Order: sequence, then structure tokens, then C-alpha cells
Amino acid sequence: MAEQKVTTNRQARFNYLVFDKFEAGICLNGSEVKSIREGSVSLQDSFVRFDSGEAYVFNMHIKPYAYSRNHEEPTRMRKLLLNRAEIDKLEGRVTKKGFTCIPLSLYFNKRGRVKIEIALCQSKKLHDKREALKKRDDLREMDRAMKRRSKPK
Repeated sequence: MAEQKVTTNRQARFNYLVFDKFEAGICLNGSEVKSIREGSVSLQDSFVRFDSGEAYVFNMHIKPYAYSRNHEEPTRMRKLLLNRAEIDKLEGRVTKKGFTCIPLSLYFNKRGRVKIEIALCQSKKLHDKREALKKRDDLREMDRAMKRRSKPK
């Protein structure tokens, strides 16, 4: 059984330069896990903050599970499970100017546990974003040209 990816933060790779990636566990209740299995989760606009030596993810939206009796707030802060060395490394780098920590993807590992991939990132400048768009459009155009060329007549 391989990793089962639930969701990715596609805007993160467009808006940020990714430096270091970390895998973290996340504290959830049972109905939230069931909702994640249904795919009712969004990482858009979510971020990681550090408070008193602990890491928390904010604005991760998990839709309440339909058959649950107790409904948690969808965007509540959730504790990340990282070891002390990882927290110290991330917190030290985030205090530097321009660095931020954001979640990239949410998935189930081989053992069925919910894991979140977080990354240390730096915001891209406008010209970097334009360059990425131009590069993507050029690759798409090359693929179209190759496809047209290889078609039998």
C-alpha cells in the first residue's frame, strides 16, 4: 500500500520558492479523519505558526463530517507533531526576514496515518512568477507541436 495523496496546495509552489520540506503528523479527532478520507479538506491560505515551542497549522479547512454528532470549527488551529530538532530548525529560520512555513500537501502514509508535508519557503517576486508562467506556456506549446508533428496523415 503506497501513500494516498488527499490534497495539495498548488498555489504554494507558484507563490513561493521551496527550500526545505518536512513530514509532520497532525492532531485530529476521528470525525476530521473521516472527512479527510472523503477529500473534504483544503490547504489554500493555510500557514504554520510557532508558539511556545510547538508548531500549529492555521486556516486548514476541514469540512465537518456529515454523520458526526460533534462538529469542530472547520478552520481551527491544529497541532503539528514534529520532533524538537525540527521545530527548532524551522522556528529559527522563520524568524529570519522573508521566510515562512506553509503546508504543501496532505496525505495518508503506508500505515494509514494522516501526514502533512510542510516546507520552509520564501515569497517569489513578480518577475519570478511571470517567468514561471512563460516557462509553463513554452513547455505546453512544445508538447502541442510535437503532438501535431507525430500525428500520421
